[in-house]
Amino acid sequence: MAETAALPAGFGELEVLAVGTVLLVEALSGLSLNGLTIFSFCKTPELRTPNHLLLLSLALADSGISLNALIAAISSLLRRWPYGSEGCQVHGFQGFVTALSSICGCAAIAWGRYHHYCTRSQLAWNTAIPLVLFVWLSSTFWAALPLLGWGHYDYEPLGTCCTLDYSRGDRNFISFLFTMAFFNFLMPLFITLTSYRLMEQKFARSGHLQVNTTLPVKLLLLGWGPYALLYIYAAIVDVSSISPKLRMVPALMAKMMPTINAINYALRGEMFCRGIWQCLSPQRSKQDRTQ
Repeated sequence: MAETAALPAGFGELEVLAVGTVLLVEALSGLSLNGLTIFSFCKTPELRTPNHLLLLSLALADSGISLNALIAAISSLLRRWPYGSEGCQVHGFQGFVTALSSICGCAAIAWGRYHHYCTRSQLAWNTAIPLVLFVWLSSTFWAALPLLGWGHYDYEPLGTCCTLDYSRGDRNFISFLFTMAFFNFLMPLFITLTSYRLMEQKFARSGHLQVNTTLPVKLLLLGWGPYALLYIYAAIVDVSSISPKLRMVPALMAKMMPTINAINYALRGEMFCRGIWQCLSPQRSKQDRTQ
């Protein structure tokens, strides 16, 4: 299925083209916005703080998701997977690492904001750097397990991108799924929800909190909840009862998250907007430095 140009089962010509086009738009918008975030962090000294390091880590993870989506988009427009079975394993591993890093990165940002607003002390470098390293090393560990036999990477229903294989529904998949989901979805979701709830309670009377305390949790559920539901369903019932088109929806929604995260976490922040504006307007930034 992956090596031929025949249309995958359950998809028509226009549907494959539509999925490839959506993936391409998601990939380019995610790469552009997160690339701008990374560039502004590197070029603007005011942004090089421990708190913004957490945002940089998220932007790097989301750029990886967008790159993964770009490869899937090209394959979809070609109507075949041209990189072979080993390429599928690499694509699945890379996508899983960056997806878990993005989810855990959102939880790290939530905790960083709680630390900043509720303890009234600045996040230190010797806390931010180990936290970022933990996010990436933990994500790499969990993403490597399917390569070692616990879980498995395989093609999505479209046959032009790869992810954790949920079609088997055997004991190996179920044990990996529930263990991985607990540590990499439920715990980050709990940390994110608890951090923002504590911030909300602390500033309920004063009303001086300038952070939306409900949107990050909603975005996590919106972007990654459909994948979680699909995996849980596959662990309980034969997933082939769901149409291939419907099974592609969680992948498309997840690959939309890099764009949404860039807007919510970076572009809505005054400091990052100022840094991006300086990067896009070099003459003005020179004037600001001379004043």
